[in-house]
Amino acid sequence: MVKNVLIMGAAGRDFHDYNTLFRNSREVRVVAFTATQIPLIENRIYPPELAGKRYPEGIPIFAEAQLPELIHRLKVDQVVFAYSDISYADLMHRAALVQACGADFKIPGTRSTMLASKRPVVAVCAVRTGCGKSSTTRHVCRVLQQLGKRFVIVRHPMPYGDLRKQRVQRFSRYEDFDLHRCTIEEREEYEPLVEEGFIVYAGVDYAAILKEAETEAEVIIWDGGNNDTPFFRPDVHITLLDPHRAGHETLYYPGETNLRMADIAIINKIDSAGLEKVEQVRRQVEAINPGATLLLADSKVELEQGKNIRGKRVLVVEDGPSLTHGGMPFGAGVVAAREHGAAQIVDPRPYACGAIRDTYQHYPHLQRALPAMGYSKEQIADLEATITRADCDLVLFATPIDLRRLIRIDKPSLRVRYRYSDHGDPTLSEALKARLEPVLALAEEADK
Repeated sequence: MVKNVLIMGAAGRDFHDYNTLFRNSREVRVVAFTATQIPLIENRIYPPELAGKRYPEGIPIFAEAQLPELIHRLKVDQVVFAYSDISYADLMHRAALVQACGADFKIPGTRSTMLASKRPVVAVCAVRTGCGKSSTTRHVCRVLQQLGKRFVIVRHPMPYGDLRKQRVQRFSRYEDFDLHRCTIEEREEYEPLVEEGFIVYAGVDYAAILKEAETEAEVIIWDGGNNDTPFFRPDVHITLLDPHRAGHETLYYPGETNLRMADIAIINKIDSAGLEKVEQVRRQVEAINPGATLLLADSKVELEQGKNIRGKRVLVVEDGPSLTHGGMPFGAGVVAAREHGAAQIVDPRPYACGAIRDTYQHYPHLQRALPAMGYSKEQIADLEATITRADCDLVLFATPIDLRRLIRIDKPSLRVRYRYSDHGDPTLSEALKARLEPVLALAEEADK
């Protein structure tokens, strides 16, 4: 008998798992996706052009809140869990709900969901959202430049728009962001890489994306999202850890999986974390994955030249996902404000408008930082209105992109950026070359 399957997702891994495990399977029928974490991604259709010939009308996407009703109405036999950065407690609450409704609960393994590449793959992953993957990926790119290798970055999916048009996306210039109608969240991941002249792929169908990427690269860099595991089988697996959230490396799915798989484990943000927390994370790494090369790193905050924040009342705008489902109360902007003597970090909550006000209600741990939510034009407008209303001397933008290109600012502003920096020996360059060079030698031999 054909099983009815429902996939619980968040517009990313759910589509990848479907494409990899179920699209061509005659043993199951996928009756629905559910969506959560990211606003405004439900009430869509996974289109027939992507779903395949067995689904001529596509597959509907519902809000996860409808899960119990969907299990009963659609006679679901099995629920497949397919998103990341969720606490073990919340994950098992969902499993209990599914089982109480009578369905099986399944989490696919890495072997069945990672695609094999004919090129060497370096994966940059983490145990939580906001550990510093983006700046580490840029550093990995520079190491490969030193080795004289052609590479492209393949980014974890963020398909929040028209899925038909997002099957395979390639970004190499600013015009591509407008062409693909990117949200702020997408721009934050792609733009810093394109700024440095790197090529980025993303989209929905990662088998097709990998095939395209392999045509122009000698090495593929997998740039992970949240704390998800790679979609491509890595030859070198790098995992970032955050001592500001010590203990989270064994409390959130699938972050611990990344830690256990890591060839190189990096404890980041040493420059702003307490020694006790760093040592706590170090002990965890040594206990869970003693074979990994353990590195220490700083996440260096850099301010624009010619400006300062000392003595000013500062409104801090931080990266949205790191603060929301990443669970961080603050990011690089608050660190910079404190380090450089701001008189006050302004509480943004009294000035919050529309979707921003809703975000604070949904994430009560947020207090002094304004999350840069921009999944729609309405959210971007609410972010702009919140900043306009705020009573402050200076707006400190600590998002990966320059938001001043997208919204109007009627106040003095300053951009904060952060970069990866080695903290002692061995360096990431040394560790990566030691792991990667034998793989590159084998690849070169195979090409002859």
